[in-house]
Amino acid sequence: MVEPHPSAPLHARQGARPSEQELATLREKARFIRLETIRLIEIAKVGHYSSVFSCAEIFASLYYGVMRLRRGEPGWEGRDRFLMGKGHAAVGLFPVLADWDYIPREMLDGYTRLGSPLGDHPDMTKVPGIDFSSGSIGHALSNGAGIAIGARMRGADFNVFVMLGDGEMQEGQVWEAALFAAHHKLSRLIAIVDRNGYQLDGKVDDVIGVESLKEKWSAFGWQVHEVDGHDLSALTALLRGLRSDAARSGPACVIARTVKGKGVSFMETEPGWHLGYLAPADARVAIEEIMAREI
Repeated sequence: MVEPHPSAPLHARQGARPSEQELATLREKARFIRLETIRLIEIAKVGHYSSVFSCAEIFASLYYGVMRLRRGEPGWEGRDRFLMGKGHAAVGLFPVLADWDYIPREMLDGYTRLGSPLGDHPDMTKVPGIDFSSGSIGHALSNGAGIAIGARMRGADFNVFVMLGDGEMQEGQVWEAALFAAHHKLSRLIAIVDRNGYQLDGKVDDVIGVESLKEKWSAFGWQVHEVDGHDLSALTALLRGLRSDAARSGPACVIARTVKGKGVSFMETEPGWHLGYLAPADARVAIEEIMAREI
């Protein structure tokens, strides 16, 4: 399913929990995503640390343990597609694309600088490996559903993964897309809700309550699963199983329970880190904690 990767050859067996070796690699990749996020935001001088940290394990699981990809071939037609509703987490995805040789690694060093294709949000017209230009919240699932039904019409067999923020559940277009996908039985479509509990304006359920998500998605005709979004073993096994479930007759939704800012304790307790900048001393503390903690 996943093509061998030079730094971490993984074997994504259908529905299997990752081996201890695979798990160690996945953890290292999640750490790499957090560290590179800090490095790139230092270039930009402002960025979305905590939004990336809540989904670092989701990125690691998908790109190194679940999705079918070919190293160095971002346009390979048989690849699984990935779309981000929460496009502000792109700073954590760009290093992964470089790690897969989709973009030059030196491109990262110009993140957000004048003339760089790497901005605060992903642009599919400029960045190889980006399947959807996101930034305006609420559109990703519609596009994912369109890609999935288009693939069916062409007889293609790839899967479409769409990661959504939990604040994004307040957007009406999400639920229109959910109805469409269930009606058309888009079994190759898998949504992942990063349920970290916070959005820009505070707690999601203080802004507009979205629970109970499990019952809502189920009522809209989706197969629904809940998982600890930082448990790489459980998360990867679940996503592998959904990807290979040929018997599923419709779309699936994974509600990943996560912690915003996961991995850096002072970010986990302060929602203001949705957008911010780490002064050099604070950055050193964050890096040391990321290096020392095993999530």
